[in-house]
Amino acid sequence: MKYDKNKVDEMTLALLKLTSFSDDKETRTWKNYQWDSMDRLHEKGYISNPKGKTRSVAFTEEGRKRSEELFRRHFE
Repeated sequence: MKYDKNKVDEMTLALLKLTSFSDDKETRTWKNYQWDSMDRLHEKGYISNPKGKTRSVAFTEEGRKRSEELFRRHFE
């Protein structure tokens, strides 16, 4: 099936907001989404590298803001 990968990435980024959590240093999110989309979000500069043993990734500042914006647009 053909699909718009940018739309998938947009929805994935919005949904990452649901599983995000913050500490004093950064905002992180669980990385339980399709690997190709997570790799593309990393390439776009929204999240840290999803490859590795950790179960979460860190948002970049731009990624955190964009995730919140997309979540509000699609789910509020």
